[in-house]
Amino acid sequence: MFKHLFCLLLIFSLWGNHRSVAQVAAKHDLVFDKLPTRWDEALPLGNGFIGELIWQKGDKVRFSLDHAELWDLRPMEGMKKPEFTYAWVQEQIKKNNYTAVQQYGDVPYEREPAPSKIPGAALEIDAKEWGEVNSARVDIQKAIAEVKWTNGAKLTSFVHAASALGYFRLEGVKAFKINLLTPKYEGEVDKTAGGSVAGDDLARLGYKQGKITQNSNSSTYRQKGWGGFEYEVSVRWKQTAATAWEGVWAISAHYPDKPKIEASKLTANVLAFDKAVLTHEAWWQNFWTKSGITLPDTVLEKQYYLEQYKFGSTARRGAPPISLQAVWTADNGRLPPWKGDFHHDLNTQLSYWPGYAANHLDETLGYLDHLDQNRTAYRDYTKWFYQTDGINVPGVTTLTGVPMGGWIQYSFSPTVSSWLAQHYYLQWRYSMDRDFLQKRAYPWFKEVATFLEKNTFLNAQGKRQLPISSSPEINDNKVTAWFSENTNYDLSLMRFTFSKAAELATELKLTQDAAHWRMIFSQFSSYAVSENAELKFAPSLPYNESHRHFSHLMAIHPLGEIRWENGENDQKMIKNSLALLDKIGPDWWCGYSYAWLGSLKARAKDGVGAAKTLRTFATAFCLPNSFHANGDQTKSGLSKFTYRPFTLEGNFAFAAGVQEMLVQSYAGFIEVFPAVPADWKEVSFKNLRTEGATLVSAKRSGGLVDEIVLRSEKGGLARLKLPFKTHFVKEKKGAVLEKIENEFVEISFQKGGFIVFKNGYE
Repeated sequence: MFKHLFCLLLIFSLWGNHRSVAQVAAKHDLVFDKLPTRWDEALPLGNGFIGELIWQKGDKVRFSLDHAELWDLRPMEGMKKPEFTYAWVQEQIKKNNYTAVQQYGDVPYEREPAPSKIPGAALEIDAKEWGEVNSARVDIQKAIAEVKWTNGAKLTSFVHAASALGYFRLEGVKAFKINLLTPKYEGEVDKTAGGSVAGDDLARLGYKQGKITQNSNSSTYRQKGWGGFEYEVSVRWKQTAATAWEGVWAISAHYPDKPKIEASKLTANVLAFDKAVLTHEAWWQNFWTKSGITLPDTVLEKQYYLEQYKFGSTARRGAPPISLQAVWTADNGRLPPWKGDFHHDLNTQLSYWPGYAANHLDETLGYLDHLDQNRTAYRDYTKWFYQTDGINVPGVTTLTGVPMGGWIQYSFSPTVSSWLAQHYYLQWRYSMDRDFLQKRAYPWFKEVATFLEKNTFLNAQGKRQLPISSSPEINDNKVTAWFSENTNYDLSLMRFTFSKAAELATELKLTQDAAHWRMIFSQFSSYAVSENAELKFAPSLPYNESHRHFSHLMAIHPLGEIRWENGENDQKMIKNSLALLDKIGPDWWCGYSYAWLGSLKARAKDGVGAAKTLRTFATAFCLPNSFHANGDQTKSGLSKFTYRPFTLEGNFAFAAGVQEMLVQSYAGFIEVFPAVPADWKEVSFKNLRTEGATLVSAKRSGGLVDEIVLRSEKGGLARLKLPFKTHFVKEKKGAVLEKIENEFVEISFQKGGFIVFKNGYE
C-alpha cells in the first residue's frame, strides 16, 4: 500500500503547485515557547500506522514511538463461557442474580491487564548542552515538528505520510547521544494505581524484557509478547555535515500468521531526509486541498484545523481504525486508558464523523475496511452470545474484533452493529458509489437487520421490542441499566436499521427485501417522550440526571429521524429536549459531550448555542496540544469530571459540530449556513461534501450569503435551499435548473457538472 502511495505522491509533488491550497495557515499551528513535559501534551505526529510524540523529560528530548498494531491479543480470561449468553443474562436478571453476570462480563475487564494495546518504545537525546528551548512547533500544513534551542541547535522531525518511517534531523550539533529506551515489562508491579482508566502496570503482562542491540549508528529492540507475537523497533542515524545529523526510525509488528517485515530492514535503505520530505509534504498538500473553512471565531477555526490535522495523522486505509488514542499510546510506564481499545458504543463512531463532510472518503473507508475484515469474528461472537444468525459487533473489541468485556449493557449491546451501519450508509450517501452500495453497504445492513429481527419479538401491544434494552451508560453497570422496554437509544438504532435497509434495497431494486424491512419497521413504536415533548431515556425513565452520553437523543443526531425540517412537532421535541438537557446541566458531562452537543444545537438551527458549546470544549476540555482530556481542565464547574485521560473521539466530534453549523444535507436537501450566529458576518467554506456526492462551497459576507457553488461528482439530482431573496446564476456547466419552488431549487447535473449561484441583493 505504501509503495503505491509513494508513486502517487511523486506525481502530486510535480503538479501540486498548480492546485489552490485550502485555508489552513501558519496561524493554526501548534506553537509553544518550550517543549511540553508530559507525554499527553507532546507534539503529535502520525500516519495512521505509526505515531510519534515529542516532549521533554528531564534534560532529554524524548520521542514516544508507537505502532497501531502493537497489541496483546490474549483472550479475556474468565469471559467466554458456554453458558454466558444473552438468554442466560435475561434469566439472571429475572432471578435477581445479576452479580453472576458482572463476574462474567464486567469484572475481567477491570481485573485483567489484557487484551490491550501496548506501547512501542522511546528515543531520548541528551539536550542539556543546548541551552533552553525557545520555540517548539508543529507546522500542521506540512505535518513537521520543529524545536529550536538558544545555542542554535534545531530539531526537525516528521512521520512520513505514506511510508512506515519516522525521520529526524539535528542541526547546529557537533555530537549527540541517542538512546533507544524500552517499556518496562519486567520488575516489581506498581500497585499505587491501575484499573481501566489509569492503566495497569506493564509488568502485569508477564513479558520477559526484550533486548537492545546497539551499534555505532543504529539500535534495534526486539520484544516478545503474548502468543507468538513480537515487535521490533529500529533507529539509524548518520552525520551529514560537521554539525548536522539525520536519522530514521521504524516499528514492525509480527503476528504468527502474517509475513514479517522487520523494522531494521525498513530503516536500512531509505530516501534521504530532503527527498523523503518532498513526498511527505505532497501527501499533506493534497489532504488540505480537499476542503477548508474560514470562521470569524479564531478559537473555533484553529481547533477545527487541529482536528483535521489529527484526522490526517490517524486515519488511513490499510491501517487499523482510530482507537481511543490511535497511534499515540501512553508513555508513562502503564497500559493506556481503557486499554486503548476499540469502543464501539460511541468512540469509534464519533471519530469518523468529520471525515465525510471534510471530503476525506478514502480515510473513512479505513474504518469500514476494518469492520469487513473482522466479520468472521463478529459472526462467531453473534453465534456464541446471541445464538442466532446475522451479525452484531461487540461494543468493546480488540484489534481483531474479539470481545473484551466491560459493562455488558454496552460492551454486549444488541444494537452496536446498527450504529456502525450508519457509517456504511454515510459512505454510500456521500460517495454515491453503487459498487460500494451493492457489495458492502447493503450486505452489512441485511445481516444486521436479520440479527435484530431474530432477537426481537412482538409484545402484547403488537410492537416489536428487545427482551432487554439499555442506554449507554445510564445507571452504569447496575442491573437497573437493563430495561424491559425499548430505550430510545436502542429504538432509534433499530428504526434506523430497518428504514435504511428498506431504502437501500429499494435503490438496488430488491423489492421483496424492501417490503420485508418496511413491514418490520412498521412494527416499532414511536419514541418515548414526556408530557412536555422531551425525549426520555425509556418509557419508564425520564431524562432526570446529568449524563455524559446523550444516548436518548440519537434520533436527533446523528441518526436524523427527528428533524427540524419535519415541522412543528419535531421542532418542539428538539427544542424541549435540548432545553431540558441544558436545565439539568453538565455536572457529569465529558469533553465529548460538549462536542456532540455542538452538532445537536446545529441541528436545532441554534448557531449561538452551537458556537458556545464548541468553544467550551476547545478552551476547557483540551490539553495545550489540543488532545481531548475528557475532564474540565479549568476546574471551573463545567463538569465534575476533572481528570485527564486522553481520548480522540471528542476532538473529531468537535470538527463535525463545526461542519454541521456550515452545511447540512441529511434532510434531503442542501442547506448552507444553517446554524451560524448572526454576528458571524464573514464566514466561508470550500468543497465540503454533502449527501449525493456534491461538493459545496459558500461565502457569507456582511452577514448575507454572497455565493454558493455546487459541483456534482457523480451527476444526478440535487436540491438546494436558497438563502437569497433574489439570485442569479453566475456560471454553470453540465447543470440544468429543473424546478424552482418557494425557497428550493432542483438542479440536474451531469457527472462533474457545476453551478454558481450569486446573491441578487434585492
